[in-house]
Amino acid sequence: METYNNVVLEQLPKHLKRYVVAQQYERYTALDQALWRYVMRQNYSFLKDVAYYPYIPGLKKAGLSISHIPDLQQMNDSLKLIGWGAVTVDGFIPPAAFMEFQAHRVLVIAADIRQLEHIEYTPAPDIIHESSGHAPIIGEPDYAVYLQYFGEIGTKALSSRKDFELYEAIRHLSILKEHAGTTETELVEAENKLKTVQDNMGEPSEMALLSRLHWWTVEYGLIGSLDDPKIYGAGLLSSIGESASCMQKSVPKLPYDLNTVAYTYDITKPQPQLFVTPDFEHLMDVLNQFADTMAFRVGGKQSLEKAIDCQAVCTIVYSSGLQVSGIFKAANADQSISYIQTVGPTALACSGKQLEGHGINYHREGYGSPVGLLADSNKDLADFSDEELTTYGISQGKRCSLCFSSGVEVEGVVLKVVRQAGKVVLISFDDCEVYRNDRREVYFKPEWGVYDMAVGTEIISVFAGAADKDAYESIEEGTEKSSVLSYTQIEDSKLLVLHAQIGALRSGSFATERWTDIFDQLSAEITDNWLALVELYEIAWANYAYDLTESVQGKLKAIITIRPSLKKLIDDGIRVAKEEPLNNH
Repeated sequence: METYNNVVLEQLPKHLKRYVVAQQYERYTALDQALWRYVMRQNYSFLKDVAYYPYIPGLKKAGLSISHIPDLQQMNDSLKLIGWGAVTVDGFIPPAAFMEFQAHRVLVIAADIRQLEHIEYTPAPDIIHESSGHAPIIGEPDYAVYLQYFGEIGTKALSSRKDFELYEAIRHLSILKEHAGTTETELVEAENKLKTVQDNMGEPSEMALLSRLHWWTVEYGLIGSLDDPKIYGAGLLSSIGESASCMQKSVPKLPYDLNTVAYTYDITKPQPQLFVTPDFEHLMDVLNQFADTMAFRVGGKQSLEKAIDCQAVCTIVYSSGLQVSGIFKAANADQSISYIQTVGPTALACSGKQLEGHGINYHREGYGSPVGLLADSNKDLADFSDEELTTYGISQGKRCSLCFSSGVEVEGVVLKVVRQAGKVVLISFDDCEVYRNDRREVYFKPEWGVYDMAVGTEIISVFAGAADKDAYESIEEGTEKSSVLSYTQIEDSKLLVLHAQIGALRSGSFATERWTDIFDQLSAEITDNWLALVELYEIAWANYAYDLTESVQGKLKAIITIRPSLKKLIDDGIRVAKEEPLNNH
């Protein structure tokens, strides 16, 4: 893991640190820096009037500058003052990991930067979106609390196998759209794959619904009144195209409430409508309303069945506090849960800490245990005193027979009783048989070894992932690296040199007589030279070199004639150069 000086990052669990990569700041080219400056100057010009949070103070609080791509250590030096941190990652990471970083008050920032042809908007995560979009608003305390709390809720959300397929399809398409060498055939294939997955998602999972709330708030949220909302969503704050177009009356503005979960979204397209919250407290209210429907708060058989549908590692929590983490198989047909069963590596924990000797290596073939009251008792076995345990024959070295109200029976020699926080959470048996209906359903046989019986009358919570992720992480499903790290991928090295020379002009390390020479070189046939010309225009205008500005503007008009799609970008660049003083903000 790349290390940054920030106590918030030092407290990250090991299983999250594996996603962190080095920023490799030296790989950003002068063109990358120019691209950052253009987007940020455009954003500031527009957002100073429509963004909810004062944009420049927010940037400074987050350690960001309009003039250059942020250095992660500088960001951390600033963010740690408000209890947050930031790390660089390689493009997309799994949604659950993203949420967990957020829960730990850490911004996840893609190290790559968008390509010039996607300067207005990129569907792939990049450093412009992640830093200039998310970071400035963190300085608003109520929003920071919401963001962290959303991460905590999101970490618990159950996903489906279809969610993972959708994530992979979106991730693949977004990377292809951002990669300079992608062919039209590759794009069409990826788009068709995504559509196929989207058309066959079935009922949305908790994570799918929660992702919609995240999208319409954290990414694309508006705040204030329906008639005059302000932007706070990171997707809008970092998009020089959509931040302006979204405020048009043609884009419907709807009140944000729990019904927003019904609205799907497409990460690759402008949004057809946006949602407005009156304040950040309202966001918390809606999030809690949704959380009250989630398996980690509801528990019971319905929640267990959601975990079974996941076909991924989940955790169930017994009323005793015992946590069982693994991949769960089909529940019984009873009205309530009588027996739980996992397949493959399973771990037992309490309060998020794995019980000694009960990790994935010990329970590598799966795990099963009854749930419920003993047949002749109205008291949870977890609350039995030592004397009450003895009354039921539960004494070390003694053979006992336990019959549950569901009809499940456990017969064996007691090896050990484990208590946690005063409650019985586990009873281990030797020479044990577990069955129901006079052995027509056999759950465990003596020859299988020691039987570790979980204790509890009901399943009170079900959530995604392992209870102790650091202990479980060695077998959790990994995600293929995106391997894009798309710092500028451009073959025109001459253009990169000219961008570097323009940067030197701005800093004053190049003599002014070089201006005309740079312009003459840019006037030659060079791919994507419009941004360099806009930069040169900006410097010339700020230094009252109006003859040069006229020449540059003439060349830019010629480019627009050839490539009309660049008209808005070029016009906006000239407008901002005239309106905004040339400084480093």
